[in-house]
Amino acid sequence: MASCDLAPGRSIRDFPAPTFDPVNEADTASIVLAGGCFWCVEAVFQAVEGVADVTSGYAGGTAETADYRSVCSGSTDHAEVVKLDYNPQVVSLGKLLQLFFSVAHNPTQLNRQGNDSGRQYRSAVFYADVQQRDIALRYIEQLEAAQLFSDPIVTTLEPLTTFYRAEDYHQNYASQNPYQPYIQGVAAPKVRDLLDNFAANVKKA
Repeated sequence: MASCDLAPGRSIRDFPAPTFDPVNEADTASIVLAGGCFWCVEAVFQAVEGVADVTSGYAGGTAETADYRSVCSGSTDHAEVVKLDYNPQVVSLGKLLQLFFSVAHNPTQLNRQGNDSGRQYRSAVFYADVQQRDIALRYIEQLEAAQLFSDPIVTTLEPLTTFYRAEDYHQNYASQNPYQPYIQGVAAPKVRDLLDNFAANVKKA
């Protein structure tokens, strides 16, 4: 089952690779993504080859409200996010965005993901520079032109000011709690979608 609401007759395998995906000569890079509960997005990207580290956290708000209780209240500007540290020589930003939009979350749900409702669960790309913004913007335009979804993409592109690391108990949550009902019901299907559709991009066991 796809993580997103695809148009009739479309499948995850129809997701195109980005046509605009400039080569990054650096050995390390990072991108901050918001796609609902950070536990689930983290679980997907921890399995991706070339991703060295995935850190759950908060972005979009102030330091004073960068804690789980405040963010869960829905009264802050924060989103639950993951920061991906990756090797661009192994996996490009465009490929990471392809996985983000196809299996990691549903980019057509406004301020929610499934039963998780609130602006803290919004779909967003927090860009660190103009190139990151342009890669994300042009890929969204490419997906819209491909008419893959039943509804419009509502992902926001927001400048990254500060990334705030979440509390320790949120880190590696899915891998440490694989039988927790939420992980079984929400995160595990996303990881299966990754394994079924992007096996070439999955870390070798």
